[in-house]
Formats: sequence, C-alpha cells, structure tokens
Amino acid sequence: MEFLLLVVGLLFGTVVIVGIGERIRLPYPILMLVFSALAASLPFVPATHIEPELILPLFLPPLLFAAAQRSSWSVFRLRWRSLVLLAVLLVVATVAAVAAVTSWLVPAVGVPLAIALGAVVAPPDPVAVEAVAGKVSMRRRLLTVLQTEGLFNDAMAIVIFQTAVSATVNHERVGWDVVPRFLVGAAGAVLLGLAMAWVVGALTRFVPNLVARSAATLVAPYAVYLLAEVVHCSGVVAVVVTAVELGRRARPQDSEERLTRSAFWEVLELLTTGIAFGLVGIEMRTVVVAEGPNLVTFIPGIAAICVTVILVRFVWMYGMYRIGGAERRERTPGTLKEVVVLTWCGMRGLATLALALALPSTLADGSPTPGRNFVVAVAVSVLVATLVLPGLTLPWLMRVLRLPYDRAAEEQAQRGLARRAERVALEALRSSPAARKLPEGRRKALARRMSSLHSILESDYAEDPEKMRRLQAVLAVMDRAQRDALDAARREMLAARNEPGNDPELVDRVLRRLDLRTVTLDR
Repeated sequence: MEFLLLVVGLLFGTVVIVGIGERIRLPYPILMLVFSALAASLPFVPATHIEPELILPLFLPPLLFAAAQRSSWSVFRLRWRSLVLLAVLLVVATVAAVAAVTSWLVPAVGVPLAIALGAVVAPPDPVAVEAVAGKVSMRRRLLTVLQTEGLFNDAMAIVIFQTAVSATVNHERVGWDVVPRFLVGAAGAVLLGLAMAWVVGALTRFVPNLVARSAATLVAPYAVYLLAEVVHCSGVVAVVVTAVELGRRARPQDSEERLTRSAFWEVLELLTTGIAFGLVGIEMRTVVVAEGPNLVTFIPGIAAICVTVILVRFVWMYGMYRIGGAERRERTPGTLKEVVVLTWCGMRGLATLALALALPSTLADGSPTPGRNFVVAVAVSVLVATLVLPGLTLPWLMRVLRLPYDRAAEEQAQRGLARRAERVALEALRSSPAARKLPEGRRKALARRMSSLHSILESDYAEDPEKMRRLQAVLAVMDRAQRDALDAARREMLAARNEPGNDPELVDRVLRRLDLRTVTLDR
C-alpha cells in the first residue's frame, strides 16, 4: 500500500512540477528528480525500494517506444555514421577509459568490475535527452543526432555490463566474445521488432475498437522487450524497431486513430517520465544515506571518473568535428559551439542508476562483491554531474553560446511539405469521380478549401513585410471568428448534455466532431 501511495504521489507531483517547470523555464524531469530526492528525507515519506531488475523493464520500454515513434528509417539511413560513432564506438571508448581510470585509482575493484562500471556510466540516457534537450530551442539536426544516439546506445552498454558482471561473479576474464554477442543480439532484436510490428498491425486491423487499438501500442513495447530478454537479444533494439516499423506501416485512413494514439502517448510519456525520475531521485537519496561516511573516501575516484566521462565525450565530439573537413557544415557537430552543446547533452539517467543497483552484492562463492559500494556511489555522482547540472544549465548555455536556432529553415521545410500535400490533394480532387458529381459552385468551393491546406503565407507576401503583417492580421481575425463560432457550439452542446432527455453519448459524439474541427482549423 505504501508503494502505491508513493506512485500516486509521484503522479500528482509530476503534474505540479510540470506547471512549475513551465513557469520558471526549467525541464520538469530534472526538477522532479531534485524534489523527490529532497522529499525522500521527510519523515512522513515512506522508505520504499524498487527492485533494480524491475526498473528497466518497467520504465524503459514505454519511454523508448514514445521517443522512437518520432523517428523513422530514413533518419537512421541518413544518420548511420553518427549512429555507429556515438551509439556504439563512443560507448566502447567511454567504457575503456573509465575502466582504465578505475583500475589505476582503485585497483581493489578488479578489471571486470571496472569494465562493468564503465558500462554503467557510458550511455547517455534516451529519456533524459528527450525530456531535457527536446525542450530548448535547439537545431533539429543536433536534436535528431542526440535522439538517435539515445535510442540505441543502451544496447551496447547492457551487453558489456552483463558480460563484465558474469566475469566478476565467476572470477573470469572479459573476452572479445562481447562483440559477437552484441551483433547476434542486435540482429535477433531487429527480427523480433519487425515481427511484433506485423502482429500489432494485424491486431489493429482485426480489432474495431479505437481505444483498444491504441492500447495495443502500450502492450507491444513491454511484450517485445521481455521476449527479447528471454531469448537473449537486445530488448532496447527490439522496442525501437517495433516503434519505427509501426510508423512505416501507418495508413492514410487512420486519422482518428493517430489523434487518439498521439494524445494517449503524450499523457503516458509525461506521467511515466515523472514517475521514473521521481523514483531515481528517491533511490539516489537512499544510496547516499546508505553509503554515509564511505562517500568521503570515494571522492578522488568519483571526481576522476566524472571528469573522464565528460572529457571522453568532448574529445570524441571534437574529433568528429575535425574529421568533417571541408564538409563540416553539413556534418554534426559542424562548429565548436555544437561540440560544446553535444558534450553538455550527454546526460546519464535511468539506465545508469538501474544498472548500478543491479550489481550483485555477492560473488559465486558467497563472498561480498569487492568495490560494489564504490560503483554505486560513482553511478549516482555521474548522474548528478551529467544530468542534474547540465539539465538545469542547458537553457542558460544555449543563450550564452548564442547558437542560432534556424527557425526560418525549419518553417520553410514545413511550408514545402504543406504545399506538397496541397498539390496532391488538388490533383486527387480533379480526378475524383465523387467530385465530378458535385454542382460547379460546390466543386469550386471545395477546390478553394483544398488550396488553403498549406496554411502558410504566399512567397511574395513573405518578401514584403507590410503585406505579411496585413495578411497575418486578416488570418488572425478569421481564425478568431472560427474559434468563437466553435466555442459557442461547444457551449451549447455542453448545456445540452446536462438537459434531461438528451443522450450524453450522442452529445459527446457531436462534441468530438467539434473538437476535431477546432484542432484542424484551416489557418
């Protein structure tokens, strides 16, 4: 019961923290982590503990799925170099550097556990990157690279971690078998993800209920993640592939389903992120209290490893910048400012703490695992150094660097896509047998409606600021008039809902159509 009360408290706290974050312009996940860590010290807050092996299966599948839904196969094809360099090779380089520093400063830890520690702190967390970096005015090119890196880097880190832990527990050496394990696990996960996407697609065609079809997208990431873990494949890769493949299979006629699913996942992602970061904050507090005086003796090693993690990422990003050569403006990072931003956005989070807490406390012979307390303390410290501090200072850093946010290019690309949609709609209207049956006046009115699909200003207006201002004013008035009319209609339906003799379900159907019309206003 205490844990249930804690979850409800975190859900309510997420809503409050989101409001506070919007007002003070700071990312709500970081605020949630800080406030939950502080709240854990209050006497009336129950001392709860979630099993480490449950943290990743509970929170990682839905959050990975939500982030992967915003990507596509074309993004992976375009960014495959960055994907390999950041999600695989940078993880390996970080593991090697952290293991070397740990073995040098704390030789009692042992090489296998030092490698496990490197795997714990190596991967930037996809949830943290999406929740924090996605809320600032950052170039889409940079954000896409961070999102793509975050979707896959856990896969490599988890394989290294599992291999190193097995070697630690059984007093073995870590061998090169980690490479084929990763490749086989990733290949199997791709097949599982494609198969799960096919199953979900078949299920949604079979189930007529719209809500049930949306619910299937929540079951899918959990199912494919657990299935992949059972057959020793990468659950991370399987979830990402499932989400991306479902996006590829989307059908044009599923408009209402997309609206429902989008709203469903937006709420689910917000609440799940809040609970995840809240529990991370509580676990951080628990670790700090449990370690107590030991933390002081760990300070030199902790400081060295935190610096190593950040420095390796900076050197790697700088190397990618220098390799870009004459084409570096088309590469990422393309400037030294982008190197700094991408380094600062290497935020560790949920996976780092979960893997650290998942370290076994005893070896195969029953003796205590040497250095486990040090590993957990380092994981918490790296999480603070790479997540809390960067998360709170990222908006300030973006202002200081004055890294231009190319809003004009983004809007131009959006206008191009809108005109493309408009052109296809008009061509379909001219060739439609149904449109030929309409009276001439109705057909012209429909053509005018399709011609406004682009919802943008004409190019000659864009070149004339005064014309643009006048047109914007007219469009604003038209938009306001349509909204006022729809508001009045909704008020009437809400009043009708409370009148005796009216079926609330029928009223809700009309309200839904009015709501859909509002969100799809031709502006």
